[in-house]
Amino acid sequence: MIKLKFRYLLFLLLPLSCSTEKINLSPVGDNLSQTNGKTLKYSLDQRKNLIFYSSEITNLIASFPKLGNDAVNKEVLNLKSCLKDYIGAMEESNKNALEDSQKRYEKSNKKLQNLRKYLNKQDDDVLNRYLVRIKTSMTLLNSNISPDQQTAQ
Repeated sequence: MIKLKFRYLLFLLLPLSCSTEKINLSPVGDNLSQTNGKTLKYSLDQRKNLIFYSSEITNLIASFPKLGNDAVNKEVLNLKSCLKDYIGAMEESNKNALEDSQKRYEKSNKKLQNLRKYLNKQDDDVLNRYLVRIKTSMTLLNSNISPDQQTAQ
């Protein structure tokens, strides 16, 4: 009889305990929502453009071919890393990381422009095509999500 009452009591407490919302008291969650730099808010149109142009850039990163020069391939890997960081900073709305990755991207792009002279004509054309498409997408991304449209939180 006592076992039966105990089972009913557990049976009643189970739905009640599952229906309460979990409160996160962890300081880790608070730290993730706060950044050292200013954070940015995007409107719906800006968010759509962010998704469209960042997906264009990530598709270009994923399909980037291997070229005939090892130094160029190493710098392409560096460029890919910079672009991934840039997209991540844009999605996280982290202004400091965005500026840092933008500088690294520009430096890597300049280095690739200098290394192009060591490629054959066909590889140079392929690299140029990818760099132009990436630069165009970056420009469109930055123009559609300009600093004057962004508001600090």
